[in-house]
Amino acid sequence: MTVYTIGYEGLDIDGFTSLLAEYGIDTVVDIRELPLSRKRGFSKKALAGVLNLSGLEYVHMADLGCPKQVRDRYREDGNWKRYTEGFLKHLKRQKVAIAELSELAGSSTCALLCYEADFNFCHRSMVANAVRDHCGADVAHIKAADARTISLASLRLAFA
Repeated sequence: MTVYTIGYEGLDIDGFTSLLAEYGIDTVVDIRELPLSRKRGFSKKALAGVLNLSGLEYVHMADLGCPKQVRDRYREDGNWKRYTEGFLKHLKRQKVAIAELSELAGSSTCALLCYEADFNFCHRSMVANAVRDHCGADVAHIKAADARTISLASLRLAFA
């Protein structure tokens, strides 16, 4: 079992859904506390609609989002270490949500969704690691550049 993560920064909705299809994702688990976006197609209602039309499930798990006070402090001081400590403290109190997510990941190919392109600087990697620790799932991070590399390699093979 693998739990995937994906950030939509730098993607439009078509590129995003193409990546999901390429990785065989069945369920997108939105772990933004507030699933709102200025980016067209990525707010909760619009995203759920697009995903459902594509045959995918949308699940919002607000408890796994980063609390406002932790986000606000990071915006003020830019201290990633402090952000990580604050979020991990919050995450330790989310045992039920982690168990629910682990169960879902056991029955569906899931991708944890947040905005940031770089999973190294996003809370979704910490949530994915908590799922790994809970149920032994592998963790994989979907990146747009990976998909282009894979697609180009596939094209080269097809025309070789």
